[in-house]
Amino acid sequence: MNDGLKLSTKLIVMLSTLSMIILLSGPLGYKSEVLPLQPALVLLIVALGTAGLAFIGSLIMLVLAIKADLIRNRNFLLMALALSLVPTSLVGLQLKKAITLPEIHDISTDISTPPLFNKIVQLRKGAPNDLVYEYKGSSKKLAELQLAAYPELKTIHSHLTVTAAIERVVTVLNELGLDIVHVDQNEGLVEATATTYWYAFKDDVVVRIKARDQGSLIDLRSVSRVGRSDVGANAARIMAFSSRF
Repeated sequence: MNDGLKLSTKLIVMLSTLSMIILLSGPLGYKSEVLPLQPALVLLIVALGTAGLAFIGSLIMLVLAIKADLIRNRNFLLMALALSLVPTSLVGLQLKKAITLPEIHDISTDISTPPLFNKIVQLRKGAPNDLVYEYKGSSKKLAELQLAAYPELKTIHSHLTVTAAIERVVTVLNELGLDIVHVDQNEGLVEATATTYWYAFKDDVVVRIKARDQGSLIDLRSVSRVGRSDVGANAARIMAFSSRF
């Protein structure tokens, strides 16, 4: 029986390790341009399924190993259990967001007259997602979907002058890790691009600064270049900016 437990333990450890390899191969394969986007995303589901099997198997074998007093096996199974939790939690969280959040990738603090991009338009040539603030074939208006999901996104009312606000905008965008593409002092526009670490997805951001009687009004728009859903990334970026500003 002990030999069977030892063999099963090895298989479980291999399965949990495989789930980690699959988890990493998706984003790294896409980032290095070895894999197209869809296969890379499918690998995440495969990693989740593999990790789920490893997790269940680890629990069952762990109970048997404890009963058989196999300390070495128990330690290996605890390691396998920990490894299987990584894909399960990471992919599971993204799937939950994808299911619960609306399928949108264009977010603006001003839903009536969203800020318009300038220099970044050229950088987005060939991108699957356009910059038209509306979704073809959607039964609901984009503004309605955004309001329902992110009602807290609002125009920033600042006491800073336009010039000072532009400087502050650039500082905050840099703090958030975005690359500044263009700053137009005359138009009151700042454009920047965010690049995700694992997949190297690019989301473009434009910040519009307008003068008001006592200060300025700051509106942001963040748009993903690929993917029908941003799983909340653009809204989170705008909220992070607003908090820092």
